[in-house]
Amino acid sequence: MRTRFYNARILTMKAAAPDVFQGEVYVENEKIIYVGDGKGVEMCRGHFDREIDCKGNLLMPGFKDAHTHSAMTMLRSNADDLPLSDWLNHQVFPYEAKLTPEDIYALSKLAVLEYLTSGITAAMEMYLTPETIAQAFSEMGMRLVEVGGVNNFSQSPELLEDWYQKLNGKDPLISMQLGFHAEYTCSEELIEKIADLAKKYQAPVYVHVAETADEVEGCKERYGMTPVAFLAKKGIFDYGGAGYHCVHTTPADWEIMKEKHIDVVTNPGSNTKLASGIAPLSDYLRMGIPVALGTDGPASNNALDMFREMFLATGLGKLRENNAAAVPFYEVLKMATVNGSHVMRLPDTDVLAPGKLADMIMIDLHQPNMQPLNNIAANVVYSGSKENVIMTMVAGRILYDRFDGRMNFHIGEDPEKIYADCNAIKTRIVGRS
Repeated sequence: MRTRFYNARILTMKAAAPDVFQGEVYVENEKIIYVGDGKGVEMCRGHFDREIDCKGNLLMPGFKDAHTHSAMTMLRSNADDLPLSDWLNHQVFPYEAKLTPEDIYALSKLAVLEYLTSGITAAMEMYLTPETIAQAFSEMGMRLVEVGGVNNFSQSPELLEDWYQKLNGKDPLISMQLGFHAEYTCSEELIEKIADLAKKYQAPVYVHVAETADEVEGCKERYGMTPVAFLAKKGIFDYGGAGYHCVHTTPADWEIMKEKHIDVVTNPGSNTKLASGIAPLSDYLRMGIPVALGTDGPASNNALDMFREMFLATGLGKLRENNAAAVPFYEVLKMATVNGSHVMRLPDTDVLAPGKLADMIMIDLHQPNMQPLNNIAANVVYSGSKENVIMTMVAGRILYDRFDGRMNFHIGEDPEKIYADCNAIKTRIVGRS
């Protein structure tokens, strides 16, 4: 399958600063084979299966949601206005205990629909049943990186290793990384077993870290050090990895993160709604610690919307530093695209270039919020919205478009059936129709 995109504005994200130019992108099967002005290029001339006039709209790499819990769609707007501890223990955990693998399969499909409308082409998922989640994403053509959520109450290091072996290399859309829920939900013995797996496979580890001040203080009481320091001491990050949230970290933590190659996945929407705090993004940027962007789950956010996350990342960063120049828009756009690809170990999805995977989106510039075109990249971060997403392509397949002004999903299933299935699960478990 060869597709030509022409009459486009293109933001490859390869440059250190925004560089939008007019040109064409050619896709063959799952990969990009050409990005340029199209002048004098004979590659595939007359041999395209489809040619799409972009009408001056923007092509760019898709957004990478580097931390989420997809099946929490069931609890959207049901577990609200509570601090993290109460939210988890009184709203989330009791309902999650009633979910079946088949429920999680269906609820994950609902999340995929939302990811696509937000221009998200890959998600890094931590939830209860990796195999049924992988099935849902694969059937819909969506890219997925799974992360173990091992804790004292569910999953285990043995299951994690089994999934790590089963889910890597089987499906080009699906991969699996080592991970566990958090220091405060895992015994020291359990954490040591995860560290052993990291050593065995020489693999990075992903975990919730320093999300709340109470979490940090609890770890200090148990072990006399911060979560970052404790987990590093236990060997969790001997081969790198990432911390989700990283809101309440210290300068000493930053030095460890730099040394151990611990990336940050910031989740400003969830941290704002749960009043967990504002991550020190300016410090991470200054230290050269890579930062990616995630939505967290739809129970704590409640939207899977990367435009909202981008605005909050830069806006809250400026507010925290009392400096309008803090956390610049292009750094945030890199968090949502290039950095997310690298944190998720998906290096072939980071930029638009020949040989890269064709995971890209089209942004509608012919809407009032994107005009005038003073700085298109800044518009995406500061004034963009999901309504500007015209197309979402994953591995060379258009999974979502609004070419005719309507939402069109190309995922092999009727969205209304997905909605109905998820509402039935919600009624059975939560108890309201």
